[in-house]
Amino acid sequence: MLQSKDSGSDVRAPYLRAANVQPDGVLALDDVNEMWFRDAELEQLSIRTGDVVVVEGGQGGFGRAAYVDEDLPGWGFQNSINRLRPISDFDGRFIAFYLIALRASGFIRAYSNVVSMPHLTAEKLARIPMPLPPLEQQRAISDYLDRETARIDMLIEEQQRLIEMLRERRGAAISSAVARGLDETVVLKDSGLPGAGPVPAHWEVMPLRYTISFQEGPGIMAADFRDEGVPLLRVSCVRAARSTLEGCNYLDPDDVARRWSHFRVDLGDLLISASASMGTVSEVTEETAGAVPYTGIIRIKPGRMHKDFIRWFVVSGEFIDQVDSLKTGSTIQHFGPTHLAQMRVALPPIDEQRQIAAYLDEQTAKIDTLIAEAERFIELSKERRSALITAAVTGQIDVRETA
Repeated sequence: MLQSKDSGSDVRAPYLRAANVQPDGVLALDDVNEMWFRDAELEQLSIRTGDVVVVEGGQGGFGRAAYVDEDLPGWGFQNSINRLRPISDFDGRFIAFYLIALRASGFIRAYSNVVSMPHLTAEKLARIPMPLPPLEQQRAISDYLDRETARIDMLIEEQQRLIEMLRERRGAAISSAVARGLDETVVLKDSGLPGAGPVPAHWEVMPLRYTISFQEGPGIMAADFRDEGVPLLRVSCVRAARSTLEGCNYLDPDDVARRWSHFRVDLGDLLISASASMGTVSEVTEETAGAVPYTGIIRIKPGRMHKDFIRWFVVSGEFIDQVDSLKTGSTIQHFGPTHLAQMRVALPPIDEQRQIAAYLDEQTAKIDTLIAEAERFIELSKERRSALITAAVTGQIDVRETA
């Protein structure tokens, strides 16, 4: 892993950075970067078993701490990391758990006197008051927390795998119903669509532009933004099933009437993001009717494709695969009307579209309920994990009675 320059004075080596220190105190080493160090510098910045690493700055990882449970020969660390090396009579695990508890309580943030950019310097870290029990008790508490947090982490991982499986099942149900319908005995025909399998023989294969109309919002300069007026919808406005004005900008009504009136959305229109992060179809509500969608948002009006079916079609594998194939070779993770105009679709009769949409509404609602329950379990487990650490390091739990 180590590489030397010809001069022999510099070494390219892996290093720890803020992203490696997880919120739960785990040191994640599966995503590793490398950088050049001076020989003497790398020796000074060594990391070994028993060290504690603490994130110094940054909004996301500020104050995170993790215990190093293995030697990392040849590793250094970034200047966003503080390394603590316990001396005799101090267990690094206890120190890491104590810092995790302080961060969870909000103490670290308040102690650092955060105004804008959080910054926990080495000097501030060194002055944090840390009442420590005798070494034997530190070890007993740390052994207890290692054991109990490992159990909780295992339960969390199981629920995360369940959520992944449920999401895969949800996606498969959508793609199957949109591409093949609900009748498993129906006669099939070759769809002629790139990468797609056979479709029901009575479905009509046609260009997507014959089934819906679509339009991307205009590019508008920040100089045109106003404090009030006609709402300009941003991606933050179309993240749910019903569009909102959350995070929107505003435009002068006279400018809209003169330049962008044909972009204004109507009640019941559907809006999707044109970015790579697809997955939500948002309906225009009374609150957002008349607004102008910003560039990157595509307005869809139903035609031969029913509105309820559109909701499922644009999040199906059938749709996403076609978008991806049309973007092949492009570095821009964005699709628009040009791509949509080239797409083809196997369209069921209107009554069958309604049946498919109703079926998917019911089935995905059941799966979404299970996902929400699993997510809630994870949230509660993380809260219990945090509370357990705090109780143990502050002496509220007698770990001798739980051994």
